[in-house]
Amino acid sequence: MGRFPDFVQIKEVGPRDGLQNEKKWISTEDKVTWIDMLSESGVREIEYTSFVSPKMIPALSDSRKVGKQIKRNPKVMYSALVPNRKGLEYALEAEIDGASIFMSASESHNLKNINKTIDATFPVLHDVVREAKNADKRVTGYISTVFACPYEGPISPEQVLKVCDKLLESGVDDLSLGDTIGTAVPTQVELLLEELLKRYPKEKLILHFHDTRGMAIANIMTAMHYGINRFDSTVGGLGGCPYAPGAAGNVATNDVLYLLHGLGINTGIKEKKIQDAGEYIQRKLEKTLPSRSLAYLANAQ
Repeated sequence: MGRFPDFVQIKEVGPRDGLQNEKKWISTEDKVTWIDMLSESGVREIEYTSFVSPKMIPALSDSRKVGKQIKRNPKVMYSALVPNRKGLEYALEAEIDGASIFMSASESHNLKNINKTIDATFPVLHDVVREAKNADKRVTGYISTVFACPYEGPISPEQVLKVCDKLLESGVDDLSLGDTIGTAVPTQVELLLEELLKRYPKEKLILHFHDTRGMAIANIMTAMHYGINRFDSTVGGLGGCPYAPGAAGNVATNDVLYLLHGLGINTGIKEKKIQDAGEYIQRKLEKTLPSRSLAYLANAQ
């Protein structure tokens, strides 16, 4: 393990992963306003929606409208989750910059989330990757439940490697590895990264931690010691997986920034802008979000 990286890139996934599990409807206008706020924060990538069936994720049923109304900052990459060729078609119409495909390392979670076996999922995703690359779009491959599954329990690094190999063979540009139920601890992160980094360059890897047990910050610290410098997070710690019972939201962007800036690591992101965006969506959702930094700064005003 080495020293911390000088720069860390945060992908803000709040408008997609954060909102997908919310029961309260956020209007298209409010979504657009929120994404526009995030666009001015200094984040380099925003995953702003998901082009899945509205029946599956009602909270994001206005994805095409949102994509056409947001103000595009040329310094920001606007990506979206796409499940299949039809979803990609809609996403390309909405002028995405990047496509995120998704599957699980766990057979059970994959069946719950995608309604397909792992083996049956690969051909569908390979088609999406090919079409996205033909359209000159960057493609990220999400792998859920890389540490543990809510139905199967612990997942072996060998199983994760098999899925990684297949996705990289299909042509994805990078891999986002998800602690979907938020139960990983630093030793598990070490074990997985030591295996992955024997086969793939660290530049290919993004880590995506949920904070169910409060371990996400510790896991990010561990990953940075291995040279990982890209992480997903959501403003305020918003989110959760519809097919991972009991899972909390993603690690909060606000808290990650407090950590990184306190360590002297550059992110290019303005904490005040993220704070404003957090307070905005908190008001719209009419709920208190779990970020400690968001709550502290809001109460200090």
